[in-house]
Amino acid sequence: MSQVITSLRDSIDSVKSEVIEWRRYFHKYPELSFKEEKTSQFVFERLQTVENLEISRPTKTSVMARLIGRKPGKIIAMRADMDALPIHEENDLPFASRNDGVMHACGHDGHTAMLLGAAKVLAQYKDSINGEIRFIFQHAEELQPGGAREMVKAGVLEGVDQVIGIHLWSPMPVGKIGICYGSATAASDMLDIVIQGKGGHSAKPQETVDPIAIGSQIVSNLQHIVSRNIDPLDSIVISLTKFNGGDAYNVIPDTVSLGGSIRTLNQNIRKKLPDLIEQVVKGIAEAHGAAYKANVTFGYGSVINDETVTKAVEETIVDVFGKETLIKMPPEMVSEDFSAYSNEKPASFIFVGAGNEEKGIVYPHHHPRFTIDEAALNHGVTLFVNAALKLLGEN
Repeated sequence: MSQVITSLRDSIDSVKSEVIEWRRYFHKYPELSFKEEKTSQFVFERLQTVENLEISRPTKTSVMARLIGRKPGKIIAMRADMDALPIHEENDLPFASRNDGVMHACGHDGHTAMLLGAAKVLAQYKDSINGEIRFIFQHAEELQPGGAREMVKAGVLEGVDQVIGIHLWSPMPVGKIGICYGSATAASDMLDIVIQGKGGHSAKPQETVDPIAIGSQIVSNLQHIVSRNIDPLDSIVISLTKFNGGDAYNVIPDTVSLGGSIRTLNQNIRKKLPDLIEQVVKGIAEAHGAAYKANVTFGYGSVINDETVTKAVEETIVDVFGKETLIKMPPEMVSEDFSAYSNEKPASFIFVGAGNEEKGIVYPHHHPRFTIDEAALNHGVTLFVNAALKLLGEN
């Protein structure tokens, strides 16, 4: 047994430098959601150099590889997202983005590199594996409706027993790995409001129905839903992030538009929020003689971590890294389209620490100076490899 463990560790160590190189390539040449053509082609070509893999293209900009063992058994899927964000990078790195206005500011470059590394390692053990491992390289996590739904529709989960995903996490120090049971991330929905008032001269507001004043009250009063309509033990967030109206100093406009994000962990609360929001908007608008439109568009669901799968991941972390590595986390109010997988199959979504204050790696996700401590990449490969084997029932 010790020889097998040593061999596995050596195999993981052998891809360490390649994984870093791959991550830097992806970081240097980022591509936006649904446009990951060069990224997916790079992944496809690298997988073609690995023996024992069956490779396919489920969608135009995604890739899947299958490692089928010597005997039938469980089917385990592992997923990495590949897309970047519309952000101009401000890091002074030799591999900083060469695509102006596009940046890997969430760690997807690392996710893709880690799963490539795991595929290369595990492919060496084909004859020791009973069952199948699927490596899912997914497009368009950052842009709703998201690529995960397309992947599920394309059949990547057919026959799959369990799914895992890893997210590099800058708020967590490198060397730590976080798990949660149950809800791991929030559902994310989009709110759009239009207030139709009556414009006029700024010197005579009494002759207008001021949509800016009305909209301001709506922004404030929507927070009363959070504080007065929802149990304090239930987490929700309503963030108004857009307020557009008017383009002159001395003109009260006819209309304003507002937009924002709603985050929930409880499905029942998620369902009733549109009605609560409309009640607030309707009451304020009509009280001031304005018309309104309010619409909630449902986006990603909450990622739900299955107890059995997450327990196996927890045991893997303790066995491979040590108990001091493990952090049991509360749910995060961010969203993830990994929910499309966890809605279909027992799943677990894991957070691998990638921050490092001593190196100045402290910026949050989606920040123009976001980066990761690349030591986290080896931790991710190690976890992917060992968790897959654990879930397959291999020693």
